[in-house]
Amino acid sequence: MNKIIEITNKYYPLTSSQAEKLSIISEKLTEMNGVLNLTALKTDEEIAILHFFDSLTLLKTGLFTGKSIIDIGCGGGFPSLPLAVCSDKCTVTANDSTAKKLNFVEETVKTIGITNLKTLFGRAEEIARTQKRESFDIAVARGVARLNILCELCLPLVKKGGHFVAMKGSKGAEELEEAEKAIKALGGKTVDIINVDVPLFDRKHTLIVIEKVVATSNDFPRQYAKITKAPL
Repeated sequence: MNKIIEITNKYYPLTSSQAEKLSIISEKLTEMNGVLNLTALKTDEEIAILHFFDSLTLLKTGLFTGKSIIDIGCGGGFPSLPLAVCSDKCTVTANDSTAKKLNFVEETVKTIGITNLKTLFGRAEEIARTQKRESFDIAVARGVARLNILCELCLPLVKKGGHFVAMKGSKGAEELEEAEKAIKALGGKTVDIINVDVPLFDRKHTLIVIEKVVATSNDFPRQYAKITKAPL
């Protein structure tokens, strides 16, 4: 267990198997970051808490066991990689529109032998117009865009009865208020807001849990330029 995972384990207890796999992920991330610019985080503490620990806070929702998950805008593999390692019997689809980042995720998966994670290249609003529409139990997104925009990218991919979990910072409640119209228009309903204390950095993050209660209208998602120019 390297230092990054030692710090993670202090705040999110891991099994020996999980720690071993996450150690390899952290080593590959550190090794390739200078080449691929996978993350702006540099120190062991930043990577441990703001990538690994932060990704695993999703499991506080209790929703992920045995579910099909799509991670929109996964970047260098967060939260996709930690979720695939630590969430029991889930299947994860890591999505991004930057091929070099998905290539890193694919190579990491092969190195570790993770069998429940695959990648999907493309833009979320375009994928939602394919057979992938309303096919996932859960969509997650960390950062990426403000919530009113994210909802239009993510909710069309979630099946009725499934959930979209948005990973937000300390202003999550503010973004939620702004996004309520969009949530309703896209067939969602806010069912939980989980505040997470982030150790070492004196900050709070917010998990916003939105249930898909009715099918999303075929009017959505719109083209990305329209989504950002005129959010719902």
